[in-house]
Amino acid sequence: MLKRSALLLALLAAAAAVPVGAEIIEQVLVNVNGDILTKTEFEQRQIAVLRNRPELANVTPDSPVLRKAVAEVTPQLILEAVDELLLVQRGRELGLALGDEQFKTIVENIKKSNNIESEDQFQMALKQEGMTMTDLRRALERQMLASESQRRDVVDKISVTEAEARAYYDAHRTEFTTPSEVTLREILIEVPVTEKGINVAQDDEAKAEAEEVRKRLLAGEPFPRLAAEFSDAPSKANGGLIGPIREGELADALQQQLAKLKVGELTTVIRTTRGYQILKLESRTETRIRSFEDARADISTRVGNEKMAAERLKYLEKLRSQATITWRNEELRKAYEQALADRRKGLAG
Repeated sequence: MLKRSALLLALLAAAAAVPVGAEIIEQVLVNVNGDILTKTEFEQRQIAVLRNRPELANVTPDSPVLRKAVAEVTPQLILEAVDELLLVQRGRELGLALGDEQFKTIVENIKKSNNIESEDQFQMALKQEGMTMTDLRRALERQMLASESQRRDVVDKISVTEAEARAYYDAHRTEFTTPSEVTLREILIEVPVTEKGINVAQDDEAKAEAEEVRKRLLAGEPFPRLAAEFSDAPSKANGGLIGPIREGELADALQQQLAKLKVGELTTVIRTTRGYQILKLESRTETRIRSFEDARADISTRVGNEKMAAERLKYLEKLRSQATITWRNEELRKAYEQALADRRKGLAG
């Protein structure tokens, strides 16, 4: 895991970081309708993202790799931070708050899910994350206000009509189709290849051996036993079993051969790049298409999620248009505007 102290030093030196004078204790990066985002709070967001990147596990504070990573994540993080402030403010307008009992319940669930059995253990875990109980409550309340305001103003107003669901089903029919699959057994008699190429005599010998093995299979000898004895394919350890494989992923010529077979039948001896192969059709499933009625609930979820994502961005745009946002750091303002422009471009597209 990336050491927090090293990352903090790097953040201080990164291009997106704010110069800190000796007389400044805390620095405000942006003011949104009177609510502020501080330098420390934003660094914590950067750390939370970057500390989980394995490629940064052993970097030094002045590493160009780390500086690049900071620069890459900063635009989206600062946009999300302003979004959160807007959503939290809207939650307060709706009269929302995290009650004592609700907070207590959440804390107990956190302890349970992390196998924390005592209050001392919990306090130590908070300390390791650089948090106090007050910090935790503030963070949980922000999450609750942001989530609940969106639920009331956006999610609860989303509906999916029958026509929308039908249109989605028709446009994405392949997503509700399970292709035909086959399970096969194989025996491969490999033909040696040298720097001079393939020896004709060895090729004939391998073909003759494959033909003889096929005769024994037709005579009723067990495929798994002969695969274990003669096959040069890795599948010999599993009785020659391969699959299930989607028929559409097989070569056209092989598909044509298999189409003629009933379950349990063998192909002819097939020449492959490695040698001579015999296949047995072990099982086949037919193509299945879920009906609209059967898929209706899944479709509603998918369409609803798509509509919700778009409506959420429109909702944030509305909140942003009504807000007074004052920047105290020019580099972060540019990063914010970059991310916002990218989002609006995506929304327009």
